[in-house]
Amino acid sequence: MLLEEQRFLHEDLERLEQGIADRIGEEPKHIRDRLAQDHQIAQFLDRISAQSSKLLEIYHDVDGTRSREIQQIGTGDPMDEFYKQLSDVKAFHAKYPNEPVENLERAYRPKKPAEGETAQLSIVDSMFTGEEAFGRFFDLHACHEMYLNLSNAKRLSYLQFLDVFDKFSPIAGGLKRSEKMTDQYFRYVGQIAQDLESFMRRTRPLENVDKVLASFDKEFETAWEKDAVEGWNLEEAGAPSAGTAQQPSTAEAVWCEDCEKEFKNQNVYEGHLKGKKHVRAAAERKHRLEESGDANGASNGRGPSATRLKERAIAEREYRVKRLASAMSTERSDTRNNIERKQGMTERERHQELENLFYSTTTTQAVENEEGGDEDDDDRIYNPLKLPLAWDGKPIPFWLYKLHGLGVEFTCEVCGNFVYMGRRAFDKHFNEARHIYGLKCLGITNTSLFRDIIRIDEALKLWEKIQRDKKGGKIDDGSVVQMEDAEGNVMPEKVYYDLKKQGLL
Repeated sequence: MLLEEQRFLHEDLERLEQGIADRIGEEPKHIRDRLAQDHQIAQFLDRISAQSSKLLEIYHDVDGTRSREIQQIGTGDPMDEFYKQLSDVKAFHAKYPNEPVENLERAYRPKKPAEGETAQLSIVDSMFTGEEAFGRFFDLHACHEMYLNLSNAKRLSYLQFLDVFDKFSPIAGGLKRSEKMTDQYFRYVGQIAQDLESFMRRTRPLENVDKVLASFDKEFETAWEKDAVEGWNLEEAGAPSAGTAQQPSTAEAVWCEDCEKEFKNQNVYEGHLKGKKHVRAAAERKHRLEESGDANGASNGRGPSATRLKERAIAEREYRVKRLASAMSTERSDTRNNIERKQGMTERERHQELENLFYSTTTTQAVENEEGGDEDDDDRIYNPLKLPLAWDGKPIPFWLYKLHGLGVEFTCEVCGNFVYMGRRAFDKHFNEARHIYGLKCLGITNTSLFRDIIRIDEALKLWEKIQRDKKGGKIDDGSVVQMEDAEGNVMPEKVYYDLKKQGLL
């Protein structure tokens, strides 16, 4: 029966290869479908590796079982061997009548829901949190809370934490070296490294993540042996070395090596030496010098100290966090943009966005089954909220729809009861041809004075008032100039000339 197992393994490998080819030929439209496809292909590749190992063991034939079966078939009567194996098969099925038979033809075929059935949950539905959105964004809220609970840590918001979680030097906002030597910080750095590694494994199932992490560890080993790990070398710890003293900025300034601080003159420096901070910093520096001496004592026949081993463990996790964050810089920037976008949304809008995301991914197959598979899927756009379309023909984001108030209707009676969606479109339409034409149809020529007038009766009343004011304000030039006759009588210029023509003056 070993040859039958060999044949079954070959068939299984061929079916697996065909299943991978069928899935690669498909073009998933959603990130959820793409991840589900990649994870299925990764499972098939793992099974191919396992089945190939079994097949190699059979071909190696260490115990000679395969050679004996081939010899029995080749030397004896083939029919006798056939009936013998047939009787063994019948005896097995008589003993186990309900034993299921695996159908390799259907096992690796892409499964689509039948008509009337809803799409089943894929393998990635339980892998990600709602914040991660099927591997598009990081979810480091737990790490952020651990960071805030650290002693001497800055009070950073989650958005600020996303910018500095991989920056561990004090200059970039990280903790000092002495503040990192706590179990709480060790767990914090380990949690970040673990979350980033888990995220990479879940979002990149077809990559060899173990090989990538091994390369990170190898790079760290090389840098640690050369004492070139940033923030953890012996010189920064205070070990004596040539040329490591800080030079003062001026001739009178004095540098304090214990506190790593510069003072303006000698008098200020001497007053500083009596302070509690300097005494504590000097004691800590002396302790670090002693430990550094223990760490360098390997040449004297001693191994590294326990403190140096702990520093190495912390430095290794920090280095892995830096490299993982650098390898996933795109997801990091997308996460920051997503957090900024969500800060402008209400809680109700966030929940509605998550519901729309889940609904769109679970009903895509059902919609395709109802409309048929012969039509072009790219022409169908899922838009349950009836959002306006952007320049690319797809619905605009819901947060942009709410920001511009596109759900508010403004009706203009002058434009023939035309409805404008959003305040921006409503304010803009007063200078457009439709509104100007409506005013001219009412006999209004000066349209610049009729902004924000949307009712016909209001526009007519305003136009009549403007006309009345224009007529009432018209001044007769003849009544302005005054004339005086020979007797001293004052009269308007027009009356004066009329009387003069009549000869009365």
